[in-house]
Amino acid sequence: MHAPLWRVNYAANTSHGSVANTSEGKVQARAKMMKIGMTIRGYRLQKGLSQGDIEKRTGLLRCYLSRVENGHTVPSLDTLAKIAGALDLPLAQFFAEDSLGRELNTQKLTDDELRFLTQIRRYSSNLNDSDRKLLLAMVKKFAATAAK
Repeated sequence: MHAPLWRVNYAANTSHGSVANTSEGKVQARAKMMKIGMTIRGYRLQKGLSQGDIEKRTGLLRCYLSRVENGHTVPSLDTLAKIAGALDLPLAQFFAEDSLGRELNTQKLTDDELRFLTQIRRYSSNLNDSDRKLLLAMVKKFAATAAK
């Protein structure tokens, strides 16, 4: 179901085919696992999708998707292709140099804020422009009132 850590170490090592058995190699491998998971989570949230939505589109279990996003599991290329398809992205987008990473790092949102924004995005996608503007005006008014 997922690649063992030695395979990730092997892929992470830049020397010609030797396996990185050092603790530094393992740290680099773990960092790569975390990066791909964070990239997947970022694109999923950016598109307003839940792990359940991805589960329905790919057949991959939510618990597995969670492990991938949290860097505990290394997905195969076939699995990454399924996830990319569910997100309407080319597979190569997951490996683009920090295209999403810079955007996500500047936001520094908590998990609660991300969940809230995901829900707003999901429900507002069914609204027309006029209703969206009305909703935004209501949120601004509520925020101004709550700040007093």
